[in-house]
Amino acid sequence: MEFQLLSMVFQDQLLRVSLAGAAALFVAMFVIYWVLSTAKEESGVIANIKNMLLFIYSCFLKPHSGDNSRNQQDALESFYGTQASVYDATRTRLLSGREDMLGLVASQLEYKIKFRKIKRKPIWVDVGGGTGYNIEKMAQFVDVPSFFEAVYLVDLSPSLCKVAVQRFERLGWKNIKVMCQDARCFRLENFVKQTEMLPSLPPMSPTSTSRTSSRPTSPNSETERYNADLITLSYSLSMIPDFHCAIDNMSEVLSSHGIIGVADFYVQNQSDFISRNYLGGSIDRHCMWISRVFWRTWFEIDRVNLDAARRDYLEYRFGTIHNTNSRCRLLGFRIPYYIWIGCRKNSGYFDAKQATESTVLSPTTSSPFIKALDLHNRNITSLNALTFNDVESKAYECAVVNMSASLPLPPSWYQNHRWRVYYDDQLEKHRQFGDEYIYAFTWEDVNEDLRILNINSEDEILAITSAGDNILGYVLENPKRIHAVDLNPNQNHLLELKLAAFTALPYRDVWRLFGKGKHQNFRKLLVTKLAPHLSSLAFQYWMHQGPDAFDEKNGGFYHTGGSRHALILLARICKILGLSGELEKLATASTLEDQVRLWKRGLRRILLNRVLNYAIISSEKWLWKALGVPRNQRAIIDQDFLARQQGPNPVSSSLDSGVRQYLIETFDPVIETTLLSSENPYYLLTLLSRYTRTCHPLYLTPKAHIQYSQAGAFDNLRIHTDEISEVLNRMGDDSLTIAVVMDSMDWFDPHSNDAREQIRTFYRVLKVGGRVMIRSAGIEPWYAQIFESEGFQATRIGSRSENPCVDRVNMYASTWLFTKEETKP
Repeated sequence: MEFQLLSMVFQDQLLRVSLAGAAALFVAMFVIYWVLSTAKEESGVIANIKNMLLFIYSCFLKPHSGDNSRNQQDALESFYGTQASVYDATRTRLLSGREDMLGLVASQLEYKIKFRKIKRKPIWVDVGGGTGYNIEKMAQFVDVPSFFEAVYLVDLSPSLCKVAVQRFERLGWKNIKVMCQDARCFRLENFVKQTEMLPSLPPMSPTSTSRTSSRPTSPNSETERYNADLITLSYSLSMIPDFHCAIDNMSEVLSSHGIIGVADFYVQNQSDFISRNYLGGSIDRHCMWISRVFWRTWFEIDRVNLDAARRDYLEYRFGTIHNTNSRCRLLGFRIPYYIWIGCRKNSGYFDAKQATESTVLSPTTSSPFIKALDLHNRNITSLNALTFNDVESKAYECAVVNMSASLPLPPSWYQNHRWRVYYDDQLEKHRQFGDEYIYAFTWEDVNEDLRILNINSEDEILAITSAGDNILGYVLENPKRIHAVDLNPNQNHLLELKLAAFTALPYRDVWRLFGKGKHQNFRKLLVTKLAPHLSSLAFQYWMHQGPDAFDEKNGGFYHTGGSRHALILLARICKILGLSGELEKLATASTLEDQVRLWKRGLRRILLNRVLNYAIISSEKWLWKALGVPRNQRAIIDQDFLARQQGPNPVSSSLDSGVRQYLIETFDPVIETTLLSSENPYYLLTLLSRYTRTCHPLYLTPKAHIQYSQAGAFDNLRIHTDEISEVLNRMGDDSLTIAVVMDSMDWFDPHSNDAREQIRTFYRVLKVGGRVMIRSAGIEPWYAQIFESEGFQATRIGSRSENPCVDRVNMYASTWLFTKEETKP
């Protein structure tokens, strides 16, 4: 009886579930029929629901009727035929990065046209262009009908091409040609000859801003006539089965100075690319194993292939200009995608036939790094004349290895500027810094540097990059050459960003970036204005770090980097103690008397508090992370402190330390002698986390911007990412006249021979009369005697023992000049 009752209940529940399933299926079939049968265009919520249902049906439920024909066009039409009309509406958020890719290629084209590398109205081929969405979106960056001579949309799906034709008829754009054709066999020459779209027109004058057409004057000008100046693939490469053929064909279609841009999904393991030096950076390129498995499997349902070979082959067949990796955030998921901008692989090669020993080792170029880069725009056609005996720079060595293996050169060879010298970004000595620079601003008084050094047009300078403020100060003096050196690549990325900003932006934007430290449109500026002036590694870095660093809602640019810890600690302590207003008052004090009074009644008691100093500031980890003070330099400070403890008035408190006494002797004289609000931008920045219009560094003056924005303003600058000793070792004898190495000599271990070796190298590369300028945390640094024993004349320019305030920063106890007296026999 009980069994029969349970059986009846089970059958009743089964019947209910069956009826509910049938009803749901009926509703689903009705909705799909309604969506497919309704021709009227609708807007709002109903339209969005219909579009999404149609997208789900076409992508995940509809059978692919094109499978049996084994024809790619049939397969595409099976997939896109039912959803062509709503394709754009359902892909806006999914296909991220398309607009960024378009902005990047547009800015590259504008640069090349401006500097006459492309001498005609450009021709654009959009491969897999589908509905023409990309071409219409390009209007955000350039005027498509007037900027391009012709635009060819190439796609294999008739349904998508039909939507594209309707789009451009609606827009009234006459220079767009929609081609339903296979990307593997598309030839621009065939259509140009048939339609005669490219009549010869007078060339542009050098100062003209109009973009009229003219043929290149190179020996291959007739071939260039039928090549594209821009090729784009927006989420189409992953849908081309025979991608090798398609990429090979595009390499033939692209002109010698043309640009190719790709945005697409991908997944990849770091073991696939970790040894490659031609990628232009690998930030966020690695995908977790679960991401690789899930997304590759998921996208295969729609015939989208995320295998790494497509991107790898693309990077092998072309040279990389820019490259960045990101994640599309959709419904809580993070789908990997990349943006890649490239050019012809051989466009960065130099002519080895001209690279004879007399050319490569010419005494007119003082650094082998420069010898490599000064041939930046020549073509390599042969390796016969180039051997390792002829090569001294890492750039040349890398070029030889890559070319012998038919690999592209590293991206530094394909950049528009020669500022950044090649380095291997995957070496551990560079990766140790992660994605952070220590200094967001330079903590040395550049005005004092210029007074002491008296730089002239014959000087060749080597200086530590830091945040680049000092380098920009030296540029104003127009020296013959400046070598900016820093082992931390992120510090050099920051200098590159400043160079790009001065080259491409008006003063108001430069001020927002580095005066105010905030810019709400940073990403747009980076893509459309700054990118052509950045190396691939710097561009990738700022694509990832820049939007947050300059975000109006965050603390701003000067709350980034290791130096932010000191600024944030000061602000938080003042907030907790109710002294936040004291920061503003001290920064706006109109007289020294008011400034000293405010300092003593508030901030001094905090910053120089014994407990705070003992617990936080004196810790070795905090000193390095926040202030960049390493162990050996800390030892110099403590030794000076202990030496003075032997005097008649020793400090008795166990909470006193060399660091605290050092800070007292740093801050008090500055407050008593310089007015922060108008004379001291260094300390003003620490109080406000920004500069003011009345108090800012030399490089942020309107007059400096005028000089920096001139064409070729930074042609005398080279940025080296390496140890100082490594750069010096690759320089010729008697190359430099000035070396400014800040406090780096303090970092050496006094018990090793490293300092003496570097001093000897300084002696070799400096001309007679050449000077090494050093700041030290000690009054009498131990290495001064080594300089003298190696043939230098030591001169202490200033010290706290003679003048309590050495300069406006006063962070160092002494400043030294070591002058090479004569050449040793």
